[in-house]
Parts: sequence; structure tokens; C-alpha cells
Amino acid sequence: MPNSLFLVDTSAWLLALRKDFMQVVKDRIDDLLKENTIITSGMIKLEILGGTKTSKEFQRLKTRLDALYTVETDTSLWEEAYGLAFKLRRKGVTVPYTDILIAACAQKVEATVLHADVHFDLMSKQVGLRVESFVRAHLARLPSPGTGGQVESDERNKNPINPVDPV
Repeated sequence: MPNSLFLVDTSAWLLALRKDFMQVVKDRIDDLLKENTIITSGMIKLEILGGTKTSKEFQRLKTRLDALYTVETDTSLWEEAYGLAFKLRRKGVTVPYTDILIAACAQKVEATVLHADVHFDLMSKQVGLRVESFVRAHLARLPSPGTGGQVESDERNKNPINPVDPV
């Protein structure tokens, strides 16, 4: 396995896979796929595949995800996740357990979590989780209050995300 591994969270995959994809995230994931440095977890597969709309889409994505190395969700990983949840709670940080499990997967194999989910940034600050965050880039593309839902494109991507559209 390569030295620099990246566990791509569902939040980043969705920004790259949408019809109105976020170019900067798509390009980053494409580069990492070419370098063979992306890994995944069962939880990420569940989140992505559980959201598919057709059998064809399910099979296409499952085949692609199955080609990636999957961090095993064994007893030692669950133990790591329990400890991580406890540490975070003691620091007053509440994070969805799915994200804690994903973080534990990344820590187990010393991978960086590539994401667009603020929970991973919170964990990074509290427990030293390595992250590459697209939260700011994603938030910059959401409609501003008082704009009637209109989103202005930035110069990097002429296809803004409409948060109302289902993924």
C-alpha cells in the first residue's frame, strides 16, 4: 500500500459524483485515484450505496468501491472507535457515531480523511485526526441568506451545488 493514504468520506464523494459536481473536489479525488492512494470503509460504502436510486447505479458504484482497499471493521477497530467517542465526549464534542467509526478507520491505517463535513474538522482539533477539508469550499457555494436560494458560481466551478436537489 502507498505511504500517503486517503480515506475519502461520503461528503467528498457526493460532491465529486453529483451531476453538478464540485470541480476542485472531483479533481482531487481523480488525482488520488490515479495515484492509487484512496481507501474506503464499510460505513462509507453503506452511506454511498444506500443512497443510490437505481440498480444500475448501485452496481456501478459498488464495483468501483469494491476495487478500493477496505479497512476491516474488526474488534480492534470497534475498540478504537469506543475510545475515540469517549475522548470526544469528555472534551464536550458531540459527533455522529458514523463519523467516529470512519475516523477510527483512518487512524487505524494512518490515513488522512478527505471530507466536506465539519465533524471531521472538529475531531482533527480534538484528537489529532489528519484531515484534508473541503468544508470552506463547499460552504462558499451554498446560497447566502436573503438571496432567494440563488447561488453565485465561483471562478473555479461554473456548476454550483443546489443543496435542495437530492444527491
